[in-house]
Formats: sequence, structure tokens, C-alpha cells
Amino acid sequence: MATPDRPIVIYPPDEDGGRRVRVDGTILGRAFTVRDVAAFMQEAGLQEWDEMDVVRTSLIDWRGGGADRWAH
Repeated sequence: MATPDRPIVIYPPDEDGGRRVRVDGTILGRAFTVRDVAAFMQEAGLQEWDEMDVVRTSLIDWRGGGADRWAH
């Protein structure tokens, strides 16, 4: 698994259950599942990342709940 050199923040779920994903100060979009977060990480240059990397890493700052929280 690659290690990012940029801060990764996943914000609390909004009223639709989406969570904003920010890497290095830039919002990449809204994720609705761990799979979505993995896709954003791949777009940010971490092509090797999959759902398990997202769940296991301590490099993501999960705000408002961890990888298992998707409801507002």
C-alpha cells in the first residue's frame, strides 16, 4: 500500500449520506461508500489503494464517524 504525503480528510455525512473527501486541501467530491473513497484515492495518485486500505489506514482523518458511518 502506498502512503500519501498529503492530508486526507473525510467529513461527516450530510443529509443525503454523502461525505466530502478532501486531499491536500482540495475537495475531490462526495463519497457514499468506502468504495467511493478508494476511487478518490486512486484518482489522487494512490492507484494501489482498495477498500481495505481505506478502512485500515490511520492516514485518513475520519470526521463525524469512521468508515462504517454513512448516515446523517
